[in-house]
Amino acid sequence: MLKQKQIIEAVQEACKQDEQVTSCMMYGSFTKGEGDQYSDVEFYIFIEDSSFETFSSKQWVANVAPYDLMFFNEYGTEVVIFSNLIRGEFHFLPASKLEIIKSFKPTGVFPDLDSMFIYDNTGMLRECLDYIGGKGPERMTDENVTFAFHNFVNAWLLGINVLRRGELARSLEVLAYVQKYMLQLLRINEQNVERWLNSTKNLERDLSPEAYEDYALITARLRKDELEQAYRHALMLADKLRKQLEPHYVFDLDVKMIGKLRDYLSQIE
Repeated sequence: MLKQKQIIEAVQEACKQDEQVTSCMMYGSFTKGEGDQYSDVEFYIFIEDSSFETFSSKQWVANVAPYDLMFFNEYGTEVVIFSNLIRGEFHFLPASKLEIIKSFKPTGVFPDLDSMFIYDNTGMLRECLDYIGGKGPERMTDENVTFAFHNFVNAWLLGINVLRRGELARSLEVLAYVQKYMLQLLRINEQNVERWLNSTKNLERDLSPEAYEDYALITARLRKDELEQAYRHALMLADKLRKQLEPHYVFDLDVKMIGKLRDYLSQIE
């Protein structure tokens, strides 16, 4: 049995044994049929309101499995590095916040609601999970294409300017945003948008070889020549995607804008 599944079973048993716990749901790879020996384990655990202020998440997790590190990350999630080096994410919330689950619906598709259900003594968790089931949000829209192109132009121009100033590290940081918006457009063009919010996940399998190579050409190390090449290829890819998407979407990116960026690039080379 995978170490992750042992932890999942231990979490489920800990919920059953603790009267303070009202409900528990799991999310992530193991709820999408993609979990393997490299995957995280991720949970929302709801605690009786009357016990929440005195509830010790560290002690509770320690009863699940030994861990070496537990802390709040920048998103307010409690991250756990178990002693077997499995990574976990835990959200402990008051039971009265259970309906926060319904707010997950716009974030994607949840193909296996049964696997998300870990424990519930309220009779309400199943209702919340059923609410987020079904078809996910529409990603292949005129608005999303326009959004990605606009943000690409913004990031590309910023990245080129700081690169020419000699700020290579900052330009590399901005390149990640250029890649993000190009990847959204690549996924729309390939009609493969299920992993919209985590768009590099399974990229090697999700994209066609041609699209994957296009993406590879806009990556770089912290070297001036590689960064210049990446930004140059990104502009070429934007123009290519503009032509491919134009027959299918109405979006706000005039060909003159690409030409203007191309001219700007040549002026500063």
